[in-house]
Amino acid sequence: MKLHIKNMVCNRCKMVVKAELEKLGFKPLLVELGEVTLAENISPEEKIKISDNLTRFGFELLEDRKTQIAEQIKTAIINLVHYTQEPLKINLSAYLGEQLKLEYTSLSAIFSEVENQTIEKYFIAQKIEKAKEMLTYGELTLSEIAYQLNYSSVAHLSAQFKKVTGITPSVYKAASTDSRKTLDEVK
Repeated sequence: MKLHIKNMVCNRCKMVVKAELEKLGFKPLLVELGEVTLAENISPEEKIKISDNLTRFGFELLEDRKTQIAEQIKTAIINLVHYTQEPLKINLSAYLGEQLKLEYTSLSAIFSEVENQTIEKYFIAQKIEKAKEMLTYGELTLSEIAYQLNYSSVAHLSAQFKKVTGITPSVYKAASTDSRKTLDEVK
């Protein structure tokens, strides 16, 4: 049986969900971002028990198919932006279509309906969050960051960065405070 879980955005989330399911006596066969495969079917009462337990950690069981698809889109984008080592030289619509086995137009319509924003806007927000992370660590130049995140130029990255955050990457880097968000807070 598969469970779809909102706000699973990192490996630590996977560990927490797996540990909590095991504490409740379930046997997760596979724990991926946003999805768990259990060895057995569960009753509605057990599903409520799992939901209540996971809610304490900021997770949410997803029942609605459209909400599940929107969450799968977000998970695919987070994987692409935050956990891929190569530069982001990829066609997003083709990538999402391949990952979710649905036409991009359907994915786009569902995502917009559920999340009240476009996939592209969410993708940009994730890229800017990754740029903030890279700027915080200070290991790459702005030019290298623009290349890694598949921006056509530093100017393009800077313009999008300022549009999303209200400040330029240089001002962000110079500031001593870290205004990064957790991945489940990025919208």
